[in-house]
Amino acid sequence: MTAHSNANFKLENLFNVKGKVALVTGGGSGIGLMATQALAVNGAKVYITGRTKEKLDRVVELYNDASIPGTIIPIVCDLTQKESIAQLVQTMESREKHLSILINNAGVSSAHETTEDTDPHDLRESLFNSPAGMDEWERAYRTNVVQAHFTTTGLLPLLQKGSEVEHGWSSTVVNITSISGIVKVSQHHFAYNASKAAAIHLTKMLAHEIASSGLAIRVNNIAPGVFPSEMTAGESDEAQKSEVPKHKFEGKVPAGRPGKEEDMAGAVLFVASNQYLNGQTVVVDGGYVLAAGAVN
Repeated sequence: MTAHSNANFKLENLFNVKGKVALVTGGGSGIGLMATQALAVNGAKVYITGRTKEKLDRVVELYNDASIPGTIIPIVCDLTQKESIAQLVQTMESREKHLSILINNAGVSSAHETTEDTDPHDLRESLFNSPAGMDEWERAYRTNVVQAHFTTTGLLPLLQKGSEVEHGWSSTVVNITSISGIVKVSQHHFAYNASKAAAIHLTKMLAHEIASSGLAIRVNNIAPGVFPSEMTAGESDEAQKSEVPKHKFEGKVPAGRPGKEEDMAGAVLFVASNQYLNGQTVVVDGGYVLAAGAVN
């Protein structure tokens, strides 16, 4: 009995995703690729989506090799279109009997806005007539909030089935939001920050309504600080990886650096596998929120 109890505390049991079926949206680079590798390297079967076939195929070519116990499978999908999400749901239902993990990672930033103006006319010009017009706001919300709602709700039957067939496991949805939805500063992109705040609230609403419906599906979100991605670095290299200079964060982030792949991988495995976590925001930011100040 004691030996069995001790075994429960082994890392491979605490964070076990071996044999799990996962779907990671925006899995071709950045945080999505970090999540994909964290799951596949630890034995999960991971479907990745994105709009660019070449990008997804490159991930498979580079990281889906015999050295990992899991697999990576690409599916081209434009999540800003509901018809495309419906097709993704049909594809998953045709290939899998259940889904264990859904990571809604796909997202976009918004145009830079100047907020240092002290004259009301200048500030109006910066914000009211900024490049971030209504179309930009709609694009941010459509990509960062709306698609996560429809992707999650479209896959509910597969997720519930995952909870029913896997003993001791409740399927999980992990929304990748941002500390930008938590801090009180705009960071020069109002539309992006507002959309990420909405994504955090969407997480809580989905968690509540799904639980209230009697479904055994957990919904949480990870709010990253600055991690290397095409959004923060502007590009990725031949390995689909990005780099953010460390010196830009000295004095701004208590950790004194941007996040590492391993930091995000650990968070993904924790949130996905912890069966007692539901409706929560897990902040992984090197202490940035401490420095910038949260809304509440």
